[in-house]
Formats: sequence, C-alpha cells, structure tokens
Amino acid sequence: MEFSTESTNENESALFTEYPNISLLDNATTTPVPYVDYEDRLETYLVPTIFALIFIIGVLGNGCLILIFFRHRTMRNVPNTYILSLAVADLLVIVTTVPLTSVIYVLNSWPWGETLCTLSEFFKDLSIGVSVYTLTALSGDRFMAIVCPLRKFHGKSATRTTIFITVLIWLFAAACGIPAIHGSYIRKIVINKEVISICYPFPTEFGKTYAQGIVIFRFLVYYTIPLLLIAVIYAVIAQHLICSPVIGEINQNAQRQIKARRKVAVTVLAFVAIFAICFLPSHVFMLWFYFNDNAEEDYNDFWHILRMVGFCLSFANSCTNPVALYCVSDVFRKHFNRYLLCRSSSISRHHTYDKSREMTVTTQSTIYRRYPSKRFGNQSIKRNAAETTVILQDTGDENGLIDHEKMSCM
Repeated sequence: MEFSTESTNENESALFTEYPNISLLDNATTTPVPYVDYEDRLETYLVPTIFALIFIIGVLGNGCLILIFFRHRTMRNVPNTYILSLAVADLLVIVTTVPLTSVIYVLNSWPWGETLCTLSEFFKDLSIGVSVYTLTALSGDRFMAIVCPLRKFHGKSATRTTIFITVLIWLFAAACGIPAIHGSYIRKIVINKEVISICYPFPTEFGKTYAQGIVIFRFLVYYTIPLLLIAVIYAVIAQHLICSPVIGEINQNAQRQIKARRKVAVTVLAFVAIFAICFLPSHVFMLWFYFNDNAEEDYNDFWHILRMVGFCLSFANSCTNPVALYCVSDVFRKHFNRYLLCRSSSISRHHTYDKSREMTVTTQSTIYRRYPSKRFGNQSIKRNAAETTVILQDTGDENGLIDHEKMSCM
C-alpha cells in the first residue's frame, strides 16, 4: 500500500493515511486513485461501536466516581481526591472529544469546524497531561504513606496540599496543550477531485521539524518522563516493603493499616500500567511515522492496524479507571452497585452490626458504673477496651478507598 502525504495525525481521516495521490487543495491532483467507500470498510462500523462503548462506560463510571466523592464525606481523602481529578479529566475528554473524533471513520470530512477541531485537540492533550501527572502524584502519595508515614501530612494540611498539587497539575497540563491551540486547523486535501477536510494539529508552513518536535515533546512529557518517575517511586516502595518487619512481628492494628496502604498502592500501580499500555501503540506509530524518512512507502496493513489500535486505546484509557476500581475496590464496587444497579450491599448490614455493638458496649459500661463492683468493674474495663479496638480497626485506613456509611438504594 503506497502512502504519499507529508504527515499525518491520529485524529485525521482514515482515508488520508490509506490512499495514494492525496494532495493539498492548493496543489490538487486530478489523477484517479483507488478508493473504497466508507460503507465497505470494517473500521467504519468497528471504531464507532468501540467509541460508543467508551462513551457509555466513561460517562457512567467517571460520573459515578464524582458522585461518590461529593456525596460521601468519608471518601474525601488524599488518594480519592487525586482519583476525582482523574475522573474529571477523563469525563471532560469523553464528553468533548470522543463524540467529535469518532465521526472521522464514518464521514469523509471533519464536519465540526475549526473551533471544535482546536478544542478537541486541546482537551485531548489536557486530559492526557492531567491523567499521567495525577498518577505520578498518587504514586508520590503512596511513597509518603508507606515509606515516610511520619512525615506525611494529615488532616487539613493534607487537604490543602492535595488541592494545591492538583491545581498545579491542571495548570501544567493546560500549558502543555498550548501547541494544540496554536497549531490545530482544518486542512484541505483533494482525492479524485473531491475536497476533503481534516482536523490537523501541525501547520504545514512550520515544516516537518515542527511536527517532529511536537511528537517527541509529547512522547517525553506525556509518557516517558512521568512513567520513569513512577517506576523509581515504586522501586523504592518495593525495597522498603521487602526490608520492613514481617507482619507477624507487629500488632494487629498496624497490620491492618499496612495492608490497606499496600492495597491502595497496588490500585495506583494498576492505573499506571493501564495508562502505559493504552498510549504505547499511539506513541510508537507517531514516532515511526515522523522520524522514518521512508514512512510513506513503508506504510502497510500492519502500521494501519497499529494506528487504529493506538487511536482507540488512547481514548479507551478515559473509561478504564472506573472499571479498574470496580475490580479492585470493594467499597467502590458497593457504591457503584448502589447508584447504577440500585442494589444495597452487605456493607450496610456490617455497619449496622458495628453500630449496635458499639451501643451495647456503651450501655454496659454505663450499667457497670451505676452498680459498681470489683468483679464487674474490671470486666467492664477489659471488654470496653477490647470492643473499642475492634471498632477502631473497622474504620479503615485514611489513605484507602474506605467508607462505612450506610448504603441503600436511593
């Protein structure tokens, strides 16, 4: 398959990268070229179906995450604040970009105009930047919770610090998206005398060097550098856990806290792995195409499939975090079942049992004080202390996705 355009982008029309003799409008060619109608292509049906699933799962999942955070006070901790930021960024790109971009495999031309083209490219870059650097901040928070727990901020200090870091992440991601605002435009090409419009992020007057610079910039800033930082952080965490005391050598309360923090660390690591997998094919294709002088001649079915896979996975990442949370977090799964499936969960019964047990302990303690005796008084103190320990353990770790509010179908 011959390929003869100056450059391409993951958001441009499939025909632009698939058929030869395509030219800019200013240098239009009248040479007939092989052309397969959109209704005869597999991707015409496959890609919009995938994007429809991404939209539905992403809106419901991320919307549910946001709802859980604001409706349940006990869910408002440091890790969940970062996860809220991830959900907002993912929901933003799903609502503003996915419906617009999905049509490029259905229609010949970009139908939305230059303004939506620019906003689509910008929000895509903004979401990627917020996602990867929020994951980096989450990894740093796990480092502080596991390796340096005594130095970790708590209470209002932790809240202020988290909000400050989150705002910085959004500002930095917005700054990284400025090239998309500056460069995105509607590019006109001609194929078989038909004028085709595509949303294109690299102005041709800037030359190939500009496109290469943006591609390598995105690869480093949105992928390589943050993932290397996360790898270093988790390497230190792993070393600390290996060298830490055996669980049997510490008390039960500390065991529970360590297990909770490890579970959250594993959850964050799962988010990072999903992000790395989803964006790797896209970066590989872009680097190959823009830095290979013979890319136009070497473009074949393999690279076309890789480009489509990368295109879909890069947007699928916006709906994977709620799915991952549903799989690894019992608390989120119960909230998710409550709001989306209208199903009450066992956590309500567990919470009610704990409350009744706590009330019983309080009542018994009061009775013992009213009718003091040496035997009952000593038993009261011992039992009250034991039950209090159980209640404290059931409140969970402040650093985890933990909430013991009553859950019912509302």
